[in-house]
Amino acid sequence: MLQKGPLHTHIIERFDDMSEQLQQAARHILEHPQEVALVSMRELARNAGVQPSTMTRLAKFLGFSGYEDLRAQHADVIRVSADGFAARAMQGEEAGANGEGLAYRMLQSLTAQIGRLCEPEALSRLNQLAERLAKARKIYVLGLRSCHSVAWHFHYVMTLLGEKTVHLDGPAGTGGDALIRATADDVLLTVSINPYSRYTLEIAETALEKGMGVVAITDSEVSPLVAIAEHSVLFPTESHTFFHTLTPALAISEVLCGLLASHDRKAALKELKRVDSYLSSANTYAASIPRRKI
Repeated sequence: MLQKGPLHTHIIERFDDMSEQLQQAARHILEHPQEVALVSMRELARNAGVQPSTMTRLAKFLGFSGYEDLRAQHADVIRVSADGFAARAMQGEEAGANGEGLAYRMLQSLTAQIGRLCEPEALSRLNQLAERLAKARKIYVLGLRSCHSVAWHFHYVMTLLGEKTVHLDGPAGTGGDALIRATADDVLLTVSINPYSRYTLEIAETALEKGMGVVAITDSEVSPLVAIAEHSVLFPTESHTFFHTLTPALAISEVLCGLLASHDRKAALKELKRVDSYLSSANTYAASIPRRKI
């Protein structure tokens, strides 16, 4: 993991002034800083989905004489974390490509990613976001496409604590209609990762126009949601498979629910007892089902 320093901050500060190709290259460097020091420029460009010349242009845009100067900046401050996952993955030292090897690498990666949420900055962001949600009259929750599961999970758990959340998930494109009755006392909690859903950004802008607060669970400091959110919690999405992982985002969702419940433990316990009573009277869950022998 690369320690954040002046270069990291400089890339973020200049990000909005970059062309689309430069932004794509810069985003990859921000999200995979180890690669800059561990792989060739050609491989880095291929991983970022840009031409090698784009890396050179990015370096010069940032004030370096060429790519090697940019690389040297990363090499000076790189360090391998305790798990060593990223560096080992780059150097091919992990387990083989069989099923158990892939499962091992995926689980090790998830362990490291969730561990990063325990770092002081991430914990501070979590607490600040939870404090903002606790002050809101209503929390409108939005997560589309792959992020739908995170938004739904947060909303479902929060329904066990009362009626504070509204899930923007209406049929036939009516999800955003629930904002009709939203006020400046409410907050929109958005969940989105790259590539960002256009509709999510449009709903966030609508919320701002209504005077609502906007907070975000997203994947990067250069996410468009970070620029408009009062508070944001960032999570890594890198995966050894073809899809982004959302496990860290689900962990964030659960932590936020726990923090919100702890704000008023007495009220939370009262609501949970009400839920237990209803589910019991509705005979929702099977008490005990004998297993059949095959």
